[in-house]
Amino acid sequence: MIIVHHLNNSRSQRVLWLLEELGLPYALRRYERDAKTMFAPPELRAVHPLGKSPVIEDEGRVLAESGAIVEYLVAKAGGWLGAPEDEDDALRYTMFLHYAEGSMMPPLLLKLVLSRVPIMGKIALKKIQPLIDVHLDFVERELASRPWFAGERMTAADVMMSFPLEAARARAGLDRTRPHTIAWLDKIQALPAYRRAIEVGGPYAYD
Repeated sequence: MIIVHHLNNSRSQRVLWLLEELGLPYALRRYERDAKTMFAPPELRAVHPLGKSPVIEDEGRVLAESGAIVEYLVAKAGGWLGAPEDEDDALRYTMFLHYAEGSMMPPLLLKLVLSRVPIMGKIALKKIQPLIDVHLDFVERELASRPWFAGERMTAADVMMSFPLEAARARAGLDRTRPHTIAWLDKIQALPAYRRAIEVGGPYAYD
């Protein structure tokens, strides 16, 4: 059985959602962030040298990194929620699968860090928001042209995009002035598998 090492308020919530969508059996091991530093507890280093979440164990393997885990689980489920057959949609699938962490998350994380730095952080934040807006505008245009990130059906690319967009709505200016993106967020958060994952994973805050 797949073991998910789950950290509260983290990217591992996506893994739980994907597992619920795929119907793969799994067991959960919970970890809590330090209330002051918000860092993961040292116990996670016993699972993987990086000491971060998500991490999964399966068939003697220990796998880290959200994108790698998502690709592994999709393959394990026989390709369900994987790349569409259409070539253009398949390229979109691959792009958004990597875009979520490779391009969109860094400025969001930078904004979170700077928001905790007095004075100088507030000055720097004025330069970060325009960078985030470029991404939010890009996403809005994409979702204006199709119901899901990779085409006409939901894929694992949508699962990967959930965390940065939830974070953007919580702390980076994503609101109903970008209606297609908000509608997409409302849609995924109403899915039965998403709701089950929240019940299993516990309270989930994005800031």
